[in-house]
Amino acid sequence: MKRSAHRFALFGNPVGHSLSPLMHEAAFREMGLDASYRALRVEDPREIPEMMERLDITGASITIPHKSGIMPHLNAVSDSAVRIGAVNTVTRIDGRLTGDNTDWTGLVRSLGEALEIGGKTFIVIGAGGAARAAVYGILQEGGVPVIVNRTTKRGEQVAREFGCDFRPLDQIGMTTGDCLINTTPVGMFPDTDASPVGGTVLRNFEWVMDTIYNPLETRLLKDAAAAGRRTISGATMFVRQGAQQIRIWTGQDPPTNLMARVVLERLNR
Repeated sequence: MKRSAHRFALFGNPVGHSLSPLMHEAAFREMGLDASYRALRVEDPREIPEMMERLDITGASITIPHKSGIMPHLNAVSDSAVRIGAVNTVTRIDGRLTGDNTDWTGLVRSLGEALEIGGKTFIVIGAGGAARAAVYGILQEGGVPVIVNRTTKRGEQVAREFGCDFRPLDQIGMTTGDCLINTTPVGMFPDTDASPVGGTVLRNFEWVMDTIYNPLETRLLKDAAAAGRRTISGATMFVRQGAQQIRIWTGQDPPTNLMARVVLERLNR
C-alpha cells in the first residue's frame, strides 16, 4: 500500500469519537493533495514530538487533554496560543515543532457569520481551554466577554488574566447579554440530556452558541430554540478551526463547504 506523501494526525485521549479524520481527509482529496490523516490515542503529551518524528507527521491536531501539556515540548508557540494557554495545532518543519491555536479563530468566524461581535456582550460558561480561546477571540474582535463558572476560584483567575468580569454559575439567572456561549462538555454525547443551564435562563440572551458538535443539536440549543432564541451549532466552529489548521499546514484555502457537508451528513445519521 502506497504511503501518503504528507501525513497528518490527531493526538488526544480519547480520539475514537472524533470526526477530524473524516473532515480533513475529505478536504485533502478535494484539494488534490497526496495526504492522509489519522487519530492516535496518546496518554502522555511528551510522546507526541517523538511520534511525529518517527511517523514523519507533517502536522498534528491536539485535543483533550493535551492542549496545554504539549506546550513545553514544542520549539516555538504563537503569541495567541501563549495568551490562551493552549495549543491545538502543531506544524513540523525540518524537525522543529511550532504550536498554534485555531480554536479562537474557528469560534470568532462562526460567531461572526451570525452576528456582529464588536460592542456585544458574550456570557461564556466555563473556564477551561475552550473558554480561554473564546474570551481571547471575543476581545480580539472588540466584544465584551463575561466568564461564568461553577468553580469561583478558577473562573475568577481566568477573568483576572483577561481583564473581564466574572459571575458564579448560580447567578446566571440574573445575568444578561447578547449571546450565551457554552464551552463546557456538559451535554456532549453520550450525556445528551444534560445542559449547563436551565431553559428559563435562555430568555436573557438573543443568541445561544454551544461549542459541542456531537450531538449537532444539544439540549442547550433545543431549549434555546424552544425559548425563541437564535442558535449557533458547535459544528460550525469545528469546521472553521479545522479549515484554519489546513491553511497553516499547507498554505492553501480548503473547501470549507465540503468539510461542513461531510461533518453534517455524519452527525445527522
